[in-house]
Amino acid sequence: MPGNKNPLPPMSDEPPEFEDFKTYAHQAPVATAGRMAKRMFTRGTWPEARRVKELLQTETIGGVLLLMAAVAALTWANSPWSHSYEVLRDAHIGPHFLGLNMSVAHWAADGLLALFFFVVGLELKHEFVVGDLKNPSAAAVPVIAAVCGVAVPALIYAAINAGGDGAQGWAIPTATDIAFALAVLAVIGSHLPTALRSFLLTLAVVDDLIAITIIAIFYSHGFSLTWLVAAIVPIALFGVAVQRGLKNPVVLGVLAIAAWVCVLNSGIHATIAGVVLGLLVPVKGKHAIADRMEQRLHPYSAGFAVPVFAFFSTGVTVVGTSITDTLTDAVTIGVIAGLVLGKAVGIFGSTFLVSKFTRAELDDNLTWSDVFGLSLLGGIGFTVSLLIGELAFGSGSSADDHVKIGVLLGSLLSAALASIVLARRNRVYAQLAEEEERDDNHDGIPDVYQRPSTA
Repeated sequence: MPGNKNPLPPMSDEPPEFEDFKTYAHQAPVATAGRMAKRMFTRGTWPEARRVKELLQTETIGGVLLLMAAVAALTWANSPWSHSYEVLRDAHIGPHFLGLNMSVAHWAADGLLALFFFVVGLELKHEFVVGDLKNPSAAAVPVIAAVCGVAVPALIYAAINAGGDGAQGWAIPTATDIAFALAVLAVIGSHLPTALRSFLLTLAVVDDLIAITIIAIFYSHGFSLTWLVAAIVPIALFGVAVQRGLKNPVVLGVLAIAAWVCVLNSGIHATIAGVVLGLLVPVKGKHAIADRMEQRLHPYSAGFAVPVFAFFSTGVTVVGTSITDTLTDAVTIGVIAGLVLGKAVGIFGSTFLVSKFTRAELDDNLTWSDVFGLSLLGGIGFTVSLLIGELAFGSGSSADDHVKIGVLLGSLLSAALASIVLARRNRVYAQLAEEEERDDNHDGIPDVYQRPSTA
């Protein structure tokens, strides 16, 4: 196009906060070497960036609490008072009817995590309906990265444990713990460009969806069709209620608990009820209440439900056991290799290949080392990895203890390697953050979101 090498699309007349920036985000054309290329990890819209920033702050706080809970559990379980930890963890509470007399640890895994998965369902609904995943071209990179970030760790674990007793744990290293990963990110530098932080969050959301599907298909036991059919009634009533704009927390809570009890007794893991209910909540239209629900429930999920689960799931005794036997066990090796190597190769490798096959290029402010550091952060597995370990081997088994050690060591190693890669870019990130936060016209919207991308 003569005289205009990089034409910009026309802006609409809508206010900046409602401007559709899809033309720029992930697809901004740029002339390179006589051809037209696409940009990866470009800036999105200001409303979505603001929402992601607020969500990540809550996730970061939750990740810190999760880490503190894990340290407390490990300390207690390896202290002279370790027996009292086991007594508390294994104590049974709840009525004996409807299968509700469960151990404290079981309540944490099946009960509290249902709240966590409900919030995940809300986030999934938002992303697929009004968020980044509604645009197929924008969603392609994080979705492909998430799929490969699940597949490669599973294959590595399966190869190491092929033919052994640990083979059924193949899905353990497939999950990324977004709260833990963001807590680490906050420590090593909170100035990661918004586009990459959004990529990490979107990747983790898709990762959770895959993990939920894996749990439902491969780790459900004692299936009961009667209870599953019974679950349809409260789930349907909940769906009708929220679609009609009912906001009464008592009514919605009773329906949600009824659905959870039915799913619990159906043999499908009870947390699946949470994500199904979350997906039914409307995110747009006059009855859109998903964002309000997420804002109210997310602090309880990230700040209470997940840390409590971590507390009762990570208290493995290592004092008096053979560290050599634990570290040389195929289960432990498979989990560590899957998290550290598998996640990095799956996420980074697929992203790099997408760029080559689609001729896309990174945004000007980023380098491939940034993406690699982010891929290493994906190796921080915790909540869902520990849950799958319990489902695969049974809580308290020696294999489950090895899973816990593998998840802890693999996550710590991934965090350390990511810190090495990303820390040296922290100064650059700070400069980028100053640009993104500049608001010269004082209208509450950063200037960078009110002009077309320079990509």
